[in-house]
Amino acid sequence: MNLSPIVLFAYRRADHTSRALAALSSNPEARDSDLYVFADGAKGEADRAGVEATRALFGRDWGFKSLRVAERERNWGLARNVVDGLERVIGERGRAIVLEDDIEVSPAFLEYMNRGLELYADDPSVASIHGYVYPHDGKLPETFFLRGADCWGWATWERSWRHYEADAALLESRLRSCPWGNEFDFDRSYPYRRMLREAGAGRVDSWAVRWYASAFLAGMYTLYPGSSLARNIGHDGSGTHGGASGAYEVPLASSCPPMDRLEPRTDPDGYRAFRGYFLSLRPSLWTRVGRRLGWRA
Repeated sequence: MNLSPIVLFAYRRADHTSRALAALSSNPEARDSDLYVFADGAKGEADRAGVEATRALFGRDWGFKSLRVAERERNWGLARNVVDGLERVIGERGRAIVLEDDIEVSPAFLEYMNRGLELYADDPSVASIHGYVYPHDGKLPETFFLRGADCWGWATWERSWRHYEADAALLESRLRSCPWGNEFDFDRSYPYRRMLREAGAGRVDSWAVRWYASAFLAGMYTLYPGSSLARNIGHDGSGTHGGASGAYEVPLASSCPPMDRLEPRTDPDGYRAFRGYFLSLRPSLWTRVGRRLGWRA
């Protein structure tokens, strides 16, 4: 298998970054994978020690085939750092597996990502492969599709990323006339439209909601696993955005799911599971929109 490059975006949380690197390096494919790191610069003196401690981690041998680090001299912010880093790596390599410094993965994560990238490489209706799935009570398929894209442990190709639209106001305008509009916010169970409007008005700088909307409006789909192969360990109040929450906690699957090729279309069971999960968060969900905007930034 032709292993895809991995891109990691880091800032100032050395403990989270160390956990993310340790989990990633536990994947057997890590030793034959190239890792690219984009380390953002400090906003001010209060962040400098955390930034330096995080950057010191990349001087260790984590067992990857290669490790290349780009250290930003100034603070770029997450959105700019992510978009620039992805454009550089995907432009050079044609595809990438993407992680932030608070994503901890299963030992089967890289197998799943690489197999998904190979399986759907020639299907222009597939936007990405995703590793995280929300907590759910029902039984989901081993893998399934939903319209759009996502951002907690994922992978994509250059042909998909070229659809990324930075103009959130334009995306929101197009969404108003989209025939699948209700599907975008899961029948109003989650305020993705509001997030997009906030981004368009300049009140939040979220690359993730732009990526979701870009893929959604292009009629593209993302593949999810029935059980999570990634989880976010950053909801402990330590991040730049948001506070502590256990609402997104999931166990990690220990093995890669069977991956037969599927027709890209919205899976009804997956859609119901996501919608049901969003509804279960009410009424606190809507009061946490601002926090969630930061988490998805």
